[in-house]
Amino acid sequence: MLLLLELIWRTRMNGKTWGVFIAIVVTILGGMVYLSVTHRLDISDIAKDQLTKIIPAEKRNGDIQEHTFGSDKPKVIIIEYGDYQCPGCRTVAPRIKSAVEKHKDNVQLIFRNFPLSGHTHARLAASVAEAAGLQGKYWEMHDLLYENQDAWSKAQNHERNDIFMGYAKQLKLDESRFNNDLSSDRVLQKISFDTAVSRAHGITATPTIFINGKKVEDLNSIDTEVENALKAAGVSTEEKKAE
Repeated sequence: MLLLLELIWRTRMNGKTWGVFIAIVVTILGGMVYLSVTHRLDISDIAKDQLTKIIPAEKRNGDIQEHTFGSDKPKVIIIEYGDYQCPGCRTVAPRIKSAVEKHKDNVQLIFRNFPLSGHTHARLAASVAEAAGLQGKYWEMHDLLYENQDAWSKAQNHERNDIFMGYAKQLKLDESRFNNDLSSDRVLQKISFDTAVSRAHGITATPTIFINGKKVEDLNSIDTEVENALKAAGVSTEEKKAE
């Protein structure tokens, strides 16, 4: 409540419109609901081995498919649990993408949201990516958020909203739909579901990465881990090296 009063004061003092104020309040209240839903979301029916594969879209995740990049018939599956405000995630993101592109016929990346409580804007950024995904631009927004992490994570609230809308314009999204989707039940459910899956998988920090079910301990060895997994699956990597 004190935070809401502070926001009211700032909004009036800065002469911002009530529309901006309401958007901020909705974001805060949405975060409260998000935390509540996450704690009571039951995914005990999902088997442990399914956590390392694509989990089908269903009601609990807002009927939103897993976000995948790379092969549709992979020999190697990389699962990343990430937070858009996490500096380590920003650093590792291009390494993972490069490894997938290098072996795009045999490697698939699955990204799951795990916004950390200490990163106050991570959940909103996840919503931005999910809202873009509903218009077929998930990975484009994913990349923009990491590439410009300092800009939006250090901005004031009203500036941050403008930045995110700028990304939507840059990707030629339907801005009205994008704005509505940010606080939609579907997007909230997807992030809550990903978080519940993360906890079921034992995730406590980001980035956490699995390659064919094996946790990657050294994030500097992603290329080597991917190649070792490909070899174990009977896929030669020599030709790719030559290219």
